[in-house]
Amino acid sequence: MTARILVVDDEKVARVSLADILRLEGYKVSTAASGLEALKELGDNNFDLMLLDIKMPGMDGIEVMTEAAEISPDTFIILLTAHGSMESAIDALRQGAHDYLIKPSSPQEILSSVAAGLTRRAELQHKRLLLNQLDASLQQLRDVEGVTQSASSGKRVITFPDGVMIDLARREIWRGNEKASLTPTEGKLLKVLMENQGRVMSHRELVFLVQGYEVTDWEAPEVLRPLVSRLRRKLTKFPGGDDWIANVRGTGYVFELPQE
Repeated sequence: MTARILVVDDEKVARVSLADILRLEGYKVSTAASGLEALKELGDNNFDLMLLDIKMPGMDGIEVMTEAAEISPDTFIILLTAHGSMESAIDALRQGAHDYLIKPSSPQEILSSVAAGLTRRAELQHKRLLLNQLDASLQQLRDVEGVTQSASSGKRVITFPDGVMIDLARREIWRGNEKASLTPTEGKLLKVLMENQGRVMSHRELVFLVQGYEVTDWEAPEVLRPLVSRLRRKLTKFPGGDDWIANVRGTGYVFELPQE
């Protein structure tokens, strides 16, 4: 499928020029003239990659990137920066941006960075798909084995304030008539975080404990963001769920178990 790309720049000439270069290469391109407009686009549409200017009035590129991680965690980001904001660009790379380009960049440099980002995104998505399929297969085997297990194995049910119940064995959360079912990977992530409540866990550590493989410090946030985002959306259905998993900027996540 043709990749969808969002170009965000408050300078019209730069915005139109970038969009034209990408369209000529065959990409589907949308544009935004501000950070707020970009976030609206991300909320309304699915984008594979975003070219994002750092220096913009109002909400700058770094703020947009932070919000985008929650709204559209699968969207790869390439930052557009002038020499004066190089430090911000490098810091953003540590936080998960794919690349940065110094303005103005040649069409070849732009297309090369975009192609590399889309390739890397596809590889990570394929890896996640295979791992999710493996998790599902393993869970099916466990369910089959569970038929012969004694009832004494029971369920691991944890009661939270406001009547919220979590069954980690069945990967279910409920309160009254409200219920959410977790995928095997979501359930494993929640279990790992709850077992380490109050401790900040790094992105790499979580990927290894949940997915079972090693990644680099730069890859780990990209692997985790979509999973954490999906889990958070399910937790927000319940009182206090918005606050259970906290993002520790540039480090990882921490689970704060609510107290009665």
